[in-house]
Amino acid sequence: MTALAPPPVRAGGPVPPPPVPAPLPQGAPVVPGTLRREGATTLAAAVATALGAWALGPVFTRPAWVPPSLAAVAVVAVTGLALRAAGPALWAWASGGRVLPARAAAVGVPLVPLGQLAALLCLMTLLFSPAAAAWGWLPTPDSLADLGAVLTDGSAEIREQSTPALPLTGLLALTVLLVGIVAVVVDLIAVGGRQPALAGLGLLVLFCVPVSTVTGSIGLAAVAAPAAGLALLLWSDQSRRLASRAGREGGRAGALAATGTAVLALAVALVVGSVVPTLPEGRLAQGFGSGGGGGGSTGTALDPAAALQGQLTLPDPISLLQVEASVLDPGYLRVVTLDVYSAEEGWTIGNLDGEVSVAQPEELAPLPGRREGREVTATITAVGHDDRFLPVFASPLAVSITDPGAWRFDPATGTVFGRDVTTTGDRWVVTAVEPQPSDDELRASGPLPDGSPVLERDTALPPLDPTVTELVASLTADAATPYEAVLAIQGHFSRENGFVYSLSTTPGTTGDDLADFLRLKQGYCEQYAGAMAAMVRAAGIPARVALGYTPGRVQPGGGRMVTSDDAHAWVEVYFDDLGWIPFDPTPIDSERAVELPWAPRPADQEVLERPQDVPTVPTTPTGPTTPPVDRVDGAPQQGQTAAQESTSARPVLVGAAVLLGLAALMAVPAGARALQRRRRVSAGSPAALWDELAATARDLGLPWDPAHTPRQQAAVLTRTLTGPGGGGAHRAGGAGAGEAVERLARAEETVSYGRPGAAADPALAAALAQARQGLTAAATPRTRLRALLWPASLGDALGAAVTERLPRRTAA
Repeated sequence: MTALAPPPVRAGGPVPPPPVPAPLPQGAPVVPGTLRREGATTLAAAVATALGAWALGPVFTRPAWVPPSLAAVAVVAVTGLALRAAGPALWAWASGGRVLPARAAAVGVPLVPLGQLAALLCLMTLLFSPAAAAWGWLPTPDSLADLGAVLTDGSAEIREQSTPALPLTGLLALTVLLVGIVAVVVDLIAVGGRQPALAGLGLLVLFCVPVSTVTGSIGLAAVAAPAAGLALLLWSDQSRRLASRAGREGGRAGALAATGTAVLALAVALVVGSVVPTLPEGRLAQGFGSGGGGGGSTGTALDPAAALQGQLTLPDPISLLQVEASVLDPGYLRVVTLDVYSAEEGWTIGNLDGEVSVAQPEELAPLPGRREGREVTATITAVGHDDRFLPVFASPLAVSITDPGAWRFDPATGTVFGRDVTTTGDRWVVTAVEPQPSDDELRASGPLPDGSPVLERDTALPPLDPTVTELVASLTADAATPYEAVLAIQGHFSRENGFVYSLSTTPGTTGDDLADFLRLKQGYCEQYAGAMAAMVRAAGIPARVALGYTPGRVQPGGGRMVTSDDAHAWVEVYFDDLGWIPFDPTPIDSERAVELPWAPRPADQEVLERPQDVPTVPTTPTGPTTPPVDRVDGAPQQGQTAAQESTSARPVLVGAAVLLGLAALMAVPAGARALQRRRRVSAGSPAALWDELAATARDLGLPWDPAHTPRQQAAVLTRTLTGPGGGGAHRAGGAGAGEAVERLARAEETVSYGRPGAAADPALAAALAQARQGLTAAATPRTRLRALLWPASLGDALGAAVTERLPRRTAA
């Protein structure tokens, strides 16, 4: 090897070479400093996971998921710290202070996440199935069965809910499980694998949940919080790698470099996250949408997101339900209520609370206050009905049916729905109490108080067309009570105002279905009911659309038969201390109409016969035999399989976009480092090439002290190449790497200490390439990958730039 000529001695004498610390023996016990570093990394991983979990905020209506999720993160972190500290201490106590063998230490690594998962199971037992657990938290076979049932309910709730979802128990359990598992993975990679930056991939799992389920934008907080978590992991990674730097200034620069890297990552993540696409669907899974119910295409079920025209235009009516009621004039059979209105989709069903079973002993939906109403008991038999929604009378008190545990009741909407069951061939007994308020009671009912949940939920509206709000204001200007305002709005849908009942409607031109119907004044029951409900909400009064059936026709042998001709939609308005009261603005024949004394229908509004535009003779089919189904004020049609198939690729596209965004984010440091290297090589000066060698050493985690002379630093790198474990000099392309390092060092010393104007060596660029190849070959594959994706030298440069801009303190 070529010897280096000693450099000129500076004033003060040569700088002695620094001592090279001896490496710790393999399997050495963990020292307190190591425990402190692992504790800091554990804390960083826990905080990063908590920030990543904040992306789930837009998925829920309320933050009820936050405390149990944070508890899961805390339990995982504390358990990991305790196990990692107790393991070496327990070995030292049991072995009498002997060194922990490397093989035993490796076996202990997977025991930590297993212990964390066990602690997570105990927490979930405490939160969701404590009744059968030992001491309320220790799992037993019975408590595990209860917990499994809760998780099973959660999977069903995923299918039933749309975002933002209700924080039901099953969904909360699944959320806690997801966050807990992500916390275990992030902790394992960051602390056990000592790769905090790579652990940031775990946060991507949490971020993908709102991206793939929330309609439209997910908000800044859902992007900024995971980005801050990723920045924290990058800061922890840089801090760990820079912790070995000597001296106060070196440590300060390392901290600044780590902080700069974290800030850069946060900025890039915010920019990338702001352009990540979101799915147009707002559902956790395909649940109560079109095409999901039994029999919907044959007129034997009502789709809560589709119109009833498909049933009303069937050539021949289909017998659906046989009703034997305790009264001669029962009211509407309600199937489902639509309580969410948007200008694009019209009226749709909201989230259903499936935590209440019809098997419960308490009354399901008694009338509020002191109201008694009229009690009705009916036995209903499904003749041709096939639906997951159960037709019941208003305000059901009890439902007796086969397998009652499979039928759930949503108190907010009064809807009974099944889980993996339908009404096919079933029979059920319903006991309900129908509200029958007097005019005086309705007029005495004032506005709901501010903050009422019903007022907030059932008056929600998007911005309406100005013509609609102006019409509502003019109709209700003289109304002294909510009841008078509702009657004024209902009275607008009359023949004298030009409204005509028809199943054939003229397409609008404004793009707003509500404004078009109020202008064209032609439609069927769902358009009447949908328009009135929206207008009542615009007046500040809670309202919703109900779908179901009129009570059917009386049969010669007794009872009533409900057919597809009886499918109907009406309006329900909420009055303080009275509950939900039905109103019907649609002109239908008197035999089908339900008598509503508080909202009588003028005689000239009644349609005595079925509309003539409804075909009575089947026409020759020109396509599929499925009957046509119109939209509910803009809702999607049934049978649009092509559109459904086209949207099935959206999750794949979104996932691909997220992965591409992540790949672009990870490629930014590597690209910046490549540009930096190209600039230095193009410059060709000894100083630039020496700086590039220093950057390569820093990226590979090799010792580099700015206080060393080039000769001293070259000696350190040469020992790395030729010493134990350094395979660079013996691999392909690595021969002569030591000589190349020394050549670069001599050139740097010549420029630094020699006479100015010395000619540069044109072969230095080749020496740099050979030195970099040898140093890279001497590193492990994991180190090389880390140097490529997260080069530490960029952090050094950023930290130096920040340091230069900081105000310098002057001596007093």
